[in-house]
Amino acid sequence: MFKLKRTHTCGQLRAKDIKSIVILSGWVSSIRDHGGLVFVDLRDRYGITQVVFNPERGQELYETARQLRPEYVITIRGTVSARPQGTENPKLDTGEIEVYADSTEVLNRAETPPFEITDESNVSLELRLKYRYLDLRRPIMQKRITFRHKICQTIREYLDDLNFIDIETPVLTKSTPEGARDYLVPSRINLGKFYALPQSPQLFKQILMVAGFDRYFQIVRCFRDEDLRAQRQPEFTQMDMEMSFVDENDIIHVIEGLISRIFDRVLGKKVITPLPRISYKEAMASYGCDAPDLRFGMKIKEVSDIVQGSSFKVFLDVIKSGGQVRGLNAVGCGNYSRKEIDDLTTFVGQFGAKGLAWFKVEESGLNSSITKFFPSEIQQKIHQFMEAKSGDLLLFVADKPKVVSQSLAQLRLHLGYKNKLIDTNTFNFSWVVDFPLFDYNEETKRYEALHHPFTSPHPDDLPILEKKPLEVKARAYDLVLNGVELGGGSIRIHDTEIQKRVFRLLGIDDDSAYKKF
Repeated sequence: MFKLKRTHTCGQLRAKDIKSIVILSGWVSSIRDHGGLVFVDLRDRYGITQVVFNPERGQELYETARQLRPEYVITIRGTVSARPQGTENPKLDTGEIEVYADSTEVLNRAETPPFEITDESNVSLELRLKYRYLDLRRPIMQKRITFRHKICQTIREYLDDLNFIDIETPVLTKSTPEGARDYLVPSRINLGKFYALPQSPQLFKQILMVAGFDRYFQIVRCFRDEDLRAQRQPEFTQMDMEMSFVDENDIIHVIEGLISRIFDRVLGKKVITPLPRISYKEAMASYGCDAPDLRFGMKIKEVSDIVQGSSFKVFLDVIKSGGQVRGLNAVGCGNYSRKEIDDLTTFVGQFGAKGLAWFKVEESGLNSSITKFFPSEIQQKIHQFMEAKSGDLLLFVADKPKVVSQSLAQLRLHLGYKNKLIDTNTFNFSWVVDFPLFDYNEETKRYEALHHPFTSPHPDDLPILEKKPLEVKARAYDLVLNGVELGGGSIRIHDTEIQKRVFRLLGIDDDSAYKKF
């Protein structure tokens, strides 16, 4: 049993508490022995309070303080005092006061930690994860976890106000065909059989809709056996929801309200709604990806029709084989050296591009080693179409559409950050809508659902579902923030016959569908 029991946190005391007797518990963040006095910064998740040990209040207490080391866990009792004039610390919420200790209790001693428990620690991720309990003591990590908690609380309050019900769904389930590999768990009772950890509660929430729970949500753990990427983790948490008797606009309205509430309550920022919407086709054409960063311009433009009037064989061969030529205007980059342009060529090569054609825009016209292949009238059309001005740099990729899109999308972002075109303090939301229902896998030679097999086709496209499946639009929508997909969803198919038609296009017969779903 502790002799001293905490009365206040280390981030709680203010000038109004001066002369109060308090008991604080926490971790020793730092120690400063000034010969006559020992100063200890005592830390908990609420903040830091400076504790002063004065030998006049007890030599034994003072000697105990001199033996303290970083990350010792202690409890102290003392009197709150005003800091001497000129020694206040405006960086701390408790910076106007300090506590003169008259008693202390060492609850736990600690070895010297492998890294400093500060936000400034430059520590490898491997070391942080090895000593995760120490990493989580750092103020920035505690702020992030608290921030996440506040978001979850806001989500629950908002959705509860709209009559959503928080329902847990099973974790051990059967494997279903989704976008990634499943994590498998062997069954002890049924030898040779396995459970699958859910990639999402997809089937369960559809069951809930059939059961009459018209508004469901869950902050749920999901598992996908994928390689690590910046925005892909094997284990992650998502806010999952489902609604009945609604259309796309109803769902978008709910989500926009949720985003507004989170930003207002947690960040103290206003989000203006309704959020802008752009089509998948426009996103791919202008930004090369379906999650565009709209904080800056530099749109991608296709020049295939224009450059067909040139004699540049690289462009002409690509166009003839069904490819395309697209480019962007790197405004103000006409002073790039040949090495810098070569570096950009190497950069796009990571994404499959076989080269990077370029023109420097000068007062006299376009300047490049390939200018000779382009008649003056074609140069003028490129100049005008790309909205070029003297001092700009025009960059082009010629290849298959997917390679061109990915290469220029990444190049656009690379140049945006390199040239400081992106305001990192801005939150730019958008909806991407009108996705294709299907994609075609060239390797397997079959159609695949771009989202999942339960996404509803647009009613206007039902007549061409079997005839022109790649032209069919899905009733799907993604929410994008600063080039990152925050989430997405779709209207589900509720008509059995339409679902069967979609399954057949995906190569799923009735028996297989019954077994899988």
